[in-house]
Amino acid sequence: MPNEIPIFRKTAPRNLILSWFGCGYARRVPGTVGSAGALPFAWAIQSSGIPWALPLASLLVFALGCWLSARYLAEIGTEDADPQWIVLDEVAGLWLALSMLDPSWLTYAVGFLLFRLFDIWKPWPIGWVDRRVKGGLGVMLDDYVAGLFAALLLYAAGLVWWIGPVSTFPAP
Repeated sequence: MPNEIPIFRKTAPRNLILSWFGCGYARRVPGTVGSAGALPFAWAIQSSGIPWALPLASLLVFALGCWLSARYLAEIGTEDADPQWIVLDEVAGLWLALSMLDPSWLTYAVGFLLFRLFDIWKPWPIGWVDRRVKGGLGVMLDDYVAGLFAALLLYAAGLVWWIGPVSTFPAP
């Protein structure tokens, strides 16, 4: 079963990364727990003062997740699975969503909620990607598109000053 992982394998380096240091092993709502576990890292990256650090980190985590997920799926002999314990996709998607605004408790709360809404609801094309794209890319891509949707909505909200200034783009 792809959602089950032997206890002795949970601490393997690949599985620790894919589970975001064990967040994905939560008994309930592992995607939400993984997303919450990504928040302090996003804050630290955004606080570095490098404007493109979080979008770049998101892209790097996405690429790493595609590769590691593909290796795991090959190991278990399927391309068709998206194990719940793999939450690195949530990390990449959430970081993309948060990359549009300055870090604050309000932007992070709104970004977190929007990302989780799109990730769970899966409107088109997120749902299409979830059903059609397989392998390591399939594990990662639906959450990345959900992060893109949330980022675009957060960016639009930032442009009209609903929740704060946009960090990486000049204000109108």
